[in-house]
Amino acid sequence: MFALDAGTSGVRTVAFDHQARVVDSAYRELTQHFPHPGQVEHDAAEIADLAVATLREVATRVHHAGHQVVALGITNQRETTVAFDRESGHLPHRALVWQDRRTSGYCDSLEGAGHGPLVRATTGLVLDPYFSATKMRWFLDQGLMDASVAPSFATVDTWLAWWLTGGVEGGVFITEPSNASRTMLMDLETLDWSPAMGALFGVDPAMLAAIRPSTTNFGTIHAGVVPELAGVAITGILGDQQSALFGQACFSPGIVKATYGTGAFILANVGDSAPGVFDGLVTTVAWDLGAFGPAAYAVEGSAFVAGAAVQWLRDELGFIASSAELEPLATSVPDSAGVQIVPAFTGLGSPFWRSDARGSITGLSRGVGRAQIARALVEALAYQVRAITDAFASNGIALHELRADGGAAAMDLLMQLQATNSRLPVLRSASLEATARGAATVAGLEIGVWNSLEEIARLWECDRRFEPDEPLFVDLGYQAWRRAVERA
Repeated sequence: MFALDAGTSGVRTVAFDHQARVVDSAYRELTQHFPHPGQVEHDAAEIADLAVATLREVATRVHHAGHQVVALGITNQRETTVAFDRESGHLPHRALVWQDRRTSGYCDSLEGAGHGPLVRATTGLVLDPYFSATKMRWFLDQGLMDASVAPSFATVDTWLAWWLTGGVEGGVFITEPSNASRTMLMDLETLDWSPAMGALFGVDPAMLAAIRPSTTNFGTIHAGVVPELAGVAITGILGDQQSALFGQACFSPGIVKATYGTGAFILANVGDSAPGVFDGLVTTVAWDLGAFGPAAYAVEGSAFVAGAAVQWLRDELGFIASSAELEPLATSVPDSAGVQIVPAFTGLGSPFWRSDARGSITGLSRGVGRAQIARALVEALAYQVRAITDAFASNGIALHELRADGGAAAMDLLMQLQATNSRLPVLRSASLEATARGAATVAGLEIGVWNSLEEIARLWECDRRFEPDEPLFVDLGYQAWRRAVERA
């Protein structure tokens, strides 16, 4: 099984065997564009090129090793929006990334006009630039789609599926509910595009992809795009955070996962009925398995910056030469000496939802050095997730354990701080590639590699379990961090 994971920082292809173990992988870093403060863009053509390059690299190696590729699953950064012409393939502008805040004023005007409650009730989301509909409106308001014969909007899953199945030569134009539910245009009850939301944002449904179940034969890879995988079917698609939830085998209500990637995303499976809305959190579709069972829903909290703050410390401040150096630096001191970091580089997500917030470092003194600031950053990652798990608790959503994955989850310090802050056992997955694993297993379910969720759940393994410690000192630190958040 192949998984194509098109994330915010880069694109990865991972090959899995029938035990859902990694056989091979390839990764390419994706260029980040920041044209103005609060604006974040990606080149959609580069995303497609990196996808093709990693697919070809891994396919070549696994074929030489005697393996057969039976299907491909796709997982992707979700709300990022691509505008293009399906007839010509023309891209009038770079994609607007989920972190982009340029539509904050538009969201404020809609909220001021009283549309917030309808958006919440219909889509489960809040009026925030995070989601795709306001980005689509921006493309339209800029006149960027006027010359298109077949003007189209796509989330990254749709863009990649269209490209890989042939693009202008008959590529399929599809999406599925875990991604569509992040656009602010899908009705959570019907799992279809909402006429009311289309009218509110002025987005014609004809510009949007057809919504199909997450486990479906979406189409086959075109020989002219990836010759090594010609005819291989794309049989599963999930947005990256729902894919991590699936990859962590969170199939029962009450199991929550935290993925520490570019941002930190906490999702709890809440069953097969749309649960309504919750203060500070959003409701989303986890997956729609089609013939394998009813759609599942999740409640989610999102911290917009996690691993991106580590990159900032590395690339902009030069504190570390590689991300792996952060934990040794942070553990070289017993505490952060009162330093608090609020990594609100692109505003604050759950449970604050403040697009006007900005990052800050407070509590500096002459005795503070690189190590204390590094430790303060690791603590801030745990505090952000605690704010979200506290919001779950205050909304009456019982959590039993936290399953962790993503690059930053490799840090024992972060995992222990998280367990103590959130008052939950933290189980670090044996495979930190939970996002890719979810895409591979949901695709394998469609073609019979695995026959049930129970069979997939038995494959999940825990690397290490972290139990909560005495909370006094982390509680004091968290209170100081919340005061820093107020100032940010």
